[in-house]
Amino acid sequence: MYEEISRLIGMLEGTGKKYDIEKIKRAFLYADEAHAGQFRLSGEPYIFHPIAVAEIVAEMELDTDSVCAALLHDTVEDCPDKTSLKAISDAFGEDVALLVDGLTKIVSVQVEDKEEAHIENIRKMLLAMTKDIRVIFIKLCDRVHNMRTLSVKREERQRDIALETMYVYAPLAHRLGMQRIKQELENLSLLYLDPIGYQEVSNSVQQKYGESRDLIENAKTEIAERLTENNIHFTMEGRVKSIYSLYRKMYNQNKSFDEIYDFYALRIIVDTELACYTVLGLVHEMFNSVPGRFKDYISTPKPNMYRSLHTTVIGRHGLPFEVQIRTYEMHQTAEFGIAAHWKYKSGEKSKEEIDEKLRWISKLLEADDNTKDPDEFMRSFKTDIFHDETFVFTPKGDVISLPQGATVIDFAYAIHSAVGNKMVGAKINGMIVPIDRVPQNGEIVEILTSNTSKGPSRDWLKIVKTGEARNKIRQFFKKEQRTENIQVGKQEIDRELRRFGRPYTEAQRNEVVENVAHRVGIQSGDDLYNTIGFGGLSIPRLTARLKEEFEKLVPAAEEPQAPSSVEDAFRLVEKPKNLRRGSGIVVDGESGCEVKFAKCCNPLPGDTVIGFITKGFGISIHKADCPNVRLNREREEYRDRWVEAHWEGDAASENNRNLYEANLKVFVLDDIGVLAEVSAALADMKVSIMRISSHQIGDNGHAVINLAIGCRNVEHFNSIVSRLRSIPAVESVDRGFGG
Repeated sequence: MYEEISRLIGMLEGTGKKYDIEKIKRAFLYADEAHAGQFRLSGEPYIFHPIAVAEIVAEMELDTDSVCAALLHDTVEDCPDKTSLKAISDAFGEDVALLVDGLTKIVSVQVEDKEEAHIENIRKMLLAMTKDIRVIFIKLCDRVHNMRTLSVKREERQRDIALETMYVYAPLAHRLGMQRIKQELENLSLLYLDPIGYQEVSNSVQQKYGESRDLIENAKTEIAERLTENNIHFTMEGRVKSIYSLYRKMYNQNKSFDEIYDFYALRIIVDTELACYTVLGLVHEMFNSVPGRFKDYISTPKPNMYRSLHTTVIGRHGLPFEVQIRTYEMHQTAEFGIAAHWKYKSGEKSKEEIDEKLRWISKLLEADDNTKDPDEFMRSFKTDIFHDETFVFTPKGDVISLPQGATVIDFAYAIHSAVGNKMVGAKINGMIVPIDRVPQNGEIVEILTSNTSKGPSRDWLKIVKTGEARNKIRQFFKKEQRTENIQVGKQEIDRELRRFGRPYTEAQRNEVVENVAHRVGIQSGDDLYNTIGFGGLSIPRLTARLKEEFEKLVPAAEEPQAPSSVEDAFRLVEKPKNLRRGSGIVVDGESGCEVKFAKCCNPLPGDTVIGFITKGFGISIHKADCPNVRLNREREEYRDRWVEAHWEGDAASENNRNLYEANLKVFVLDDIGVLAEVSAALADMKVSIMRISSHQIGDNGHAVINLAIGCRNVEHFNSIVSRLRSIPAVESVDRGFGG
């Protein structure tokens, strides 16, 4: 054990930095005593883990307090009977205690499911990052060691931890520019998520590198000689692309290993930015470059501060390889990202620079303040840390970084909330484009605004991709349209409560809503309506709670017994509104009966029909070939409830002026104006439209229009269908089911 701490001290002393070695030794002894008697699943004393995390922190050359926090990071959570944050603060200072607190999982927040607990931990981690960025540096080092030792856990737990690492911690490392840690986390996660794929890629790498080793070494020698001839001071190293990066290209992009050009890369590190471009010119003189494979991240750095020149060239024997060219400072930033920036810079100006690089965290937390929806928080979190960047320009030449897939609305809100709120249109490269257009790299985007604009549309919330834009749109509605939001929220809640199938009073509805509001941390029912109305909380997130409170307050009625005869069914006291007397149906020899027409098939005069005695709602009339009839007619429990039914003599004749509901599915080419053509044709025939909706089918230019129309009989229905089929954009018309 003391051998491990001696190795850590040796690493720290080897950096040449002034560490408070005595303080670090005290932190080790404190942690060793707190964890005494605790062991990891591998059987090792638990203290081995904090020491290993501290060693990874030391590799990043972070400061004394960071090393102490790494040694102490599990003491408060795992040893509450032996220590506390106050004790750590008294012994090692407030900064160390703050770091340990940021690294401690949430244990006191009351949440209703594991998913919310997980999200609360991420929220706390982000909040701690805004107070001290070193929290996430240490947390990532902690995760690296956990992944290195994951093999001792059971298989299900391995997969859960690997998934979390792949989808939270590796992207966080990428967002912070910490490429070395990001790549190790990705590779280790892949090892547990797809061990076969990992092994296949690893074998391909070993085979191809073995075949190409001499050619690669020759290229390195040639480049080194040319740089030396031109008196350029440099360091050159080679690297094989990470297993996970190759895996993504092979499996996600469906490429063979031979199609991957940057399987191997040479990294050339020089003294100055000017020397980077000089080396680039010399490399292009020596080898043919691959078109479209040059990237200048020096003049246009990535948002995570990464700067380098990348070019792919073809070697003497047809071997493609990538060349990365950067300065020593750029290399440190590429390896350790903001951690390197934090390490080498000091003073107020540096703090402002780091704060600017971390502004996305503040935006994410600000957006979280405007929503109570954990799903929404995670969607914004993933968008902000996962995205590949698209770089677009303002008309003045400023570069704006957007996630791939972001729209011109996202661009408008990235400039300023006032620009987004007053937006009425957009131009790309001088041409007017739809507001859902996705700009591409290098395009110039101009936002058209108007002072008379009433603000954003609620539909924009379905279009935008960034959490920042979604948050600013919500803020507008939250501030400007509370009354309208409350009405929208009430409608959404009522729609959901009606799905529970029990009648309820307004007082019951209000009590249900108040109880649910308190459960999700909202002060009143109106505030909950408002939050739903401006998009801060989605109904699906509330369904379980609404149903639970609803069932407590709205008792279920006793289920009525099935009527034993047609006469009993006719004498029902309570009848639904859609029962119709004198509807042209004869049931079991009785005419003028009160019946309802089944919504599953909507029978029309002229259809062969049958009746069904329902529990509590009289006689339901179905088409004889209705799927529900075919499915249930021979079931023992329903056999005695089917009764004969038919239309009265003139119900199917031209003299019948009653209208019956019929459903149509109109399959069309998704052309502009086709909905108007269908509506116009129906209006021309004086057909009543009761309901109409449409949606696209896949992404191949087809759509379906769902119609509920009023028809006199089957013959009338067939004439309507014939007229619609004559429209050029209409491909087919079917009689729909399901109302």
